[in-house]
Amino acid sequence: MSGLEIRELECFLVLAEELHFGRAGERLYVSQSRVSQLLAALEQRIGARLVERTSRRVRLTPLGERFHAELNPAYAELAGVVERARESARGVEGRIRIGFQGTADARLMAAITAFQKRHPGCVAEIAEVPFADPFGAVRHGEVDAAIVLLPVAEPDLVLGPLFSRQQQTVAVSVRHPFASRTSLTPADLVDTPLISATPPAPAYWREAQAPSPVPAPAVRTLQEGLTLVAADRAAMLLCRPTAEYHGRQDVVFVPVDGLPDSVLGMVWHRDGETERVRAFARALAESGATDESGAADDAEAPAAA
Repeated sequence: MSGLEIRELECFLVLAEELHFGRAGERLYVSQSRVSQLLAALEQRIGARLVERTSRRVRLTPLGERFHAELNPAYAELAGVVERARESARGVEGRIRIGFQGTADARLMAAITAFQKRHPGCVAEIAEVPFADPFGAVRHGEVDAAIVLLPVAEPDLVLGPLFSRQQQTVAVSVRHPFASRTSLTPADLVDTPLISATPPAPAYWREAQAPSPVPAPAVRTLQEGLTLVAADRAAMLLCRPTAEYHGRQDVVFVPVDGLPDSVLGMVWHRDGETERVRAFARALAESGATDESGAADDAEAPAAA
């Protein structure tokens, strides 16, 4: 076994599949003569012929067939060991903590499932992010990244894949005049008090979630907001999946045509970017996220609610 070359084994496995020196060379990105050289070196190392080659066909010898049957799973296991070591070196193991605002809907769960399948050595944990503090959990290290409502204009945060572009709805009490409407427009909301978030949510973010000049209560949590809505104290903007998830008998959710869509984005701290975070961002982008992304300090990020 001294001096065993992995390239010789790779060459034999590919040739055993193709049974053609030219096609094997194409797959290995080497010349046909190099395939012959690698095979000859392996056969010399073993001490017997593994492949029979004539002008009409290429086939494995009985020893070559046995060697292939035993080598193939061993090589696959070896490749897996190398890949797992590479992932370990990149840091895709342990756990990653993902925060979310609103609802952990099917798109987010699909991303988590895809991430877990791709990186079985890394456990994804999820935690709800308070409505009134979209960025605090990331800043304080409570989560590694978070799915939050846009806009995001925080110099210390990175805005990754955008996610779940949805029509907005307005939540109103069953006693509210809008409760009987099938849809609304932005003009209908001009004189409507809209519930906003309390600090520490930034002012620009609070205004995006409640784009109305009429004074209205501010809340810390989504449930506080829906309770005030049910009491007919004010209305509240929510994306459609969150509205559907939080459906209740004393609150009606009416679609609003003409408002910017609600958009979620994945954010993480600039000093906390790890391979785990980058790997989850890739899974999110591949599992139903939009194809848009932007910088965290992009002041032109679309408003959402």
